[in-house]
Amino acid sequence: MQQKIDEILAYLNNKLTAAKSSADCQAIRVEILGKSGKITELFRLIKDVPNEQKSAVGQLLNGAKQQAESLISAKEVAVANEELNQQIFSAKKIDITLPAPKCTGSLHPRTIVQREIEEVFTSMGFVVEDGNEVETEYNNFTAVNVPENHPARDMQDTFWLDNGQVLKTHTSASQNRILKKYPLPIRAIFPGRCFRNEDVDAGHENTFFQLEGIIVDKEVSVGNLIYFMKEMLSKIFKKEVEIRLRPGFFPFTEPSFEMDVRCPFCDGKGCPTCKNGGWIELCPCGMIHPQVLKNAGINPEEYSGCAFGLGLDRMTMLTFGINDIRELNSGNLKLLKQFGIKN
Repeated sequence: MQQKIDEILAYLNNKLTAAKSSADCQAIRVEILGKSGKITELFRLIKDVPNEQKSAVGQLLNGAKQQAESLISAKEVAVANEELNQQIFSAKKIDITLPAPKCTGSLHPRTIVQREIEEVFTSMGFVVEDGNEVETEYNNFTAVNVPENHPARDMQDTFWLDNGQVLKTHTSASQNRILKKYPLPIRAIFPGRCFRNEDVDAGHENTFFQLEGIIVDKEVSVGNLIYFMKEMLSKIFKKEVEIRLRPGFFPFTEPSFEMDVRCPFCDGKGCPTCKNGGWIELCPCGMIHPQVLKNAGINPEEYSGCAFGLGLDRMTMLTFGINDIRELNSGNLKLLKQFGIKN
């Protein structure tokens, strides 16, 4: 019996060496281990073996079967990998230098609004900066006058990383970098994605987009702030808008304001968009706190500045009539395509 097993295994090795395809391997598997396979036929001879030797012969044949199974499986894997490589390298090559197809999708509604706002501000001499999404604790808090243990930190439930850095909770985290980067005077806007550990509902998201702007020069006043914001909002809403300032609180501005715009959809008469109040709360703003200027190495006795923020998600919802902020991050193409424009 051992001699027959050795002959079959030798025959199997020769067949596997010559096999070039998965079909070859399958044919060998049938020939050796199939219902009429060479090893299967040996099991049928056990009935002719003396009873006292049947156990030993059975173990011998099972070992031979397992060895054959292992050899065939290994060859099948090797052949399959080779066939896959041939398919990959023989496949039609794509020339990535060719122009993209004409149908390239559409811009996200938020991107449309952001680009429009950027155009307005660049026409008024502002530079557009990208902020980091992962920031140092110093830039995110301390540099904008929110030192450790300041109660304002409780207003921003933060995602902390193991290295002590944070996911940016507001675009103000970029102020210190930008104030140090450019020579005075400075006009800059910096849109970006922000993160807070918020309960998500129709009006709140844990991942959202803001746009912030700063102006630093000699003798900057609230009048400058009002002019730039009114100019931007008028161009976005494509009509003259009326604004008002209300007292507010932000650690990085003093004085601080909430800027409201008379509802451009109902002209202040009251509608669902403005919750029938006639005004829409839109832009937190104020004069840059002297400590923030000092932290950036700017003398607040010589220079002053103003800062303003804008919720890009909120502006997008107002512009396109979207009533649930969660739709903006949903990837719902059926919805988003309604508002997009071809790129």
